[in-house]
Amino acid sequence: METGTARHGSPEAAESRIHRGTNQSGMRDHNERLVLSLVRQHGSLAKSDIARMTGLSAQTVSVIMRELEEDNLLVRQAPLRGKIGQPSIPMALNPDGAYFIGLKIGRRSAELVLIDFLGNVRSMLQHSYRYPAPRETVEFVTSGMKTMRGDLTPAQDKRIAGLGIAMPFELWNWADTAGAPRDVMDEWRHRDIRADIQAQCEFPVYLQNDATSACGAELVFGRAGAARDFVYFYIG
Repeated sequence: METGTARHGSPEAAESRIHRGTNQSGMRDHNERLVLSLVRQHGSLAKSDIARMTGLSAQTVSVIMRELEEDNLLVRQAPLRGKIGQPSIPMALNPDGAYFIGLKIGRRSAELVLIDFLGNVRSMLQHSYRYPAPRETVEFVTSGMKTMRGDLTPAQDKRIAGLGIAMPFELWNWADTAGAPRDVMDEWRHRDIRADIQAQCEFPVYLQNDATSACGAELVFGRAGAARDFVYFYIG
């Protein structure tokens, strides 16, 4: 069992860091990530809501959201009519705006998943084994990605933004626990699994500890999104 801890700092610091944008030039990427994070957290937001939450000017928010909509990352929702003025148009994340592939390497099995921009699982493959071996894992990923990507349209395939690997560190210390040959487990000490998989992908590949990955996923897609601090217990 491993524990992951996510800390956003003090309420004042968290408010400044998470909910404040900047009108300075050259900060487009920061502001776009901020807008997307807020929309993800709230489900849908109008331009006026985002301007109020971030402190960005109405013009800046309008430009950002228009560009995100043109990039198919945001989609318009039904207009909301108030008592006065023109109706506001909430914007939500486009599920098909981006796709991500995830690989989990465990003690007895590996899982490969394809998720959309909302975190919905579009497809999943599992491979069981007596113990994890680098070569067998790479072969599973190669075959699995071919199957998953074959089910996507060319336009969807181009929107795969990356592949993340979640695995326990120092797998070579598992030989006795997993009942595996030491020479096979020692391969994990010398093989760079991230580089092996990156060689097959045109999008970036990331590697992270499995407990840290699970904690991050809970923060983004789970119930901890609004929490300033939380502790996550992961049993792998």
